[in-house]
Amino acid sequence: MVTPGEGPLAVFDLSSERDVFALRRSGRNAAEALGLERQDQVRLATALSEVGRDRLGCDGLTATFTLRADAPRALVVTFEWAGGTAPTPEALALAARLVHSARYESGEGRGRITVEQPSPVRDASASTDRAVRDALRRHTSSTLADDLRAQARDLIAILDETRAQREELRRLNEELEETNRGVLALYTELSKELEETNSGVLALHTELDEKSRQLRAISEAKTRFWTTISHELRTPVNAVVALSRLLTAPGSSPLDDEQRRQISLITFSGHTLLALVNDLLDVAKAESGQLAVVWAEVDLRIVVGQLTGVLRSTYPSQDVVLVTPDPKTLPVVVTDEVLLTRILRNLLSNALKFTEKGEVRLELAQDAAEGRSRTTFTISDTGVGIPEDELSRVFEEFYQVPGLHQRGYQGSGLGLPYARTLTELLGGSLTLTSTPGTGTYIRVILPDRPVTAAAPDMEEREVGL
Repeated sequence: MVTPGEGPLAVFDLSSERDVFALRRSGRNAAEALGLERQDQVRLATALSEVGRDRLGCDGLTATFTLRADAPRALVVTFEWAGGTAPTPEALALAARLVHSARYESGEGRGRITVEQPSPVRDASASTDRAVRDALRRHTSSTLADDLRAQARDLIAILDETRAQREELRRLNEELEETNRGVLALYTELSKELEETNSGVLALHTELDEKSRQLRAISEAKTRFWTTISHELRTPVNAVVALSRLLTAPGSSPLDDEQRRQISLITFSGHTLLALVNDLLDVAKAESGQLAVVWAEVDLRIVVGQLTGVLRSTYPSQDVVLVTPDPKTLPVVVTDEVLLTRILRNLLSNALKFTEKGEVRLELAQDAAEGRSRTTFTISDTGVGIPEDELSRVFEEFYQVPGLHQRGYQGSGLGLPYARTLTELLGGSLTLTSTPGTGTYIRVILPDRPVTAAAPDMEEREVGL
């Protein structure tokens, strides 16, 4: 029997199997009106049927339908009976599995089971309540066989849906398996390629290490050769220079003008060869890290004055003017006097060699960079210049730019490499630009350093001009 109410949507009195079947049909109708999916409709109807059948026979058994208005919105069916006897655990557990919740409560001689199923409609509306209420009021007469057939149809529908879901799941699993096979094949291919790449990189590293070892061995052998040859040459060259000085010293045998001229040529050549030997030794020491820098205060007036005197006497051309700064403007700097003198001597000598007319100019400026003062030496000339395709090779050891401009000055090819090696040893830089027919411009930047106590080897570090 169905009794419509103002608060509740409907109240069912349950006293027979037919009432339980009616409850099942009404629960299914209410779930459909509420918008639940077909599977959830059958679940709710089955849960109500199981609880009603389990409690059938209890005094005053009723089932009350309500819609909870507050969130979360849900269809609530409450079973109540007198006596407070507990339901069987199996029935309550089955109902709890089919719907969102099924709770049992007892007190004051009464028992209560509350079944809840959430509504897909989140907002409360009068039209939804009216549709559910009308569905509960709708009552059609049916026999037990009709109810059983309806249950069978529901079961078949559920089985069809389950089979369709299983087929869809199987199809998705096949697609996933196929995707996994593709991913695995791609991973295998990438792993193989990566392994081959790593093998190639490892082989390349091994080859580079071997090449580096060979280059180091060659460099060390070259340094040892230079050092040995330089030491072997120094003794006889010093002997030649000393003997030539003795021949021209006061108290020696008288010499005529031609003899004096020839002995002066021997002395000059000896000094030139001795300077070359010293250059070779310094390059070898610098490359092996054995050339020590002795920092001290250096008076540039003395250095530039000595260089000017020696170079003007060595290259006495009337067509080339050597221009140097005013001595009064030259400061005192902190550097290595021996290495600085050799740098400037080599650069100025090169400029004078290859300048037929015009001038060779030495300029000096001081500024600060990165919190340290530095001195910039600029050597410019109006000589033949260097072709652009040769600029990358002028710093190679023993390389000389070919051409008629050599004018018989067949040097060693160590001037520029030697000057740059010493500049870098002092923590500075040497840059060169040149234009054929116009001249060459060289900039040497040397940072000032604190004075450190170090005793130079006077034999090895004699200032050679």
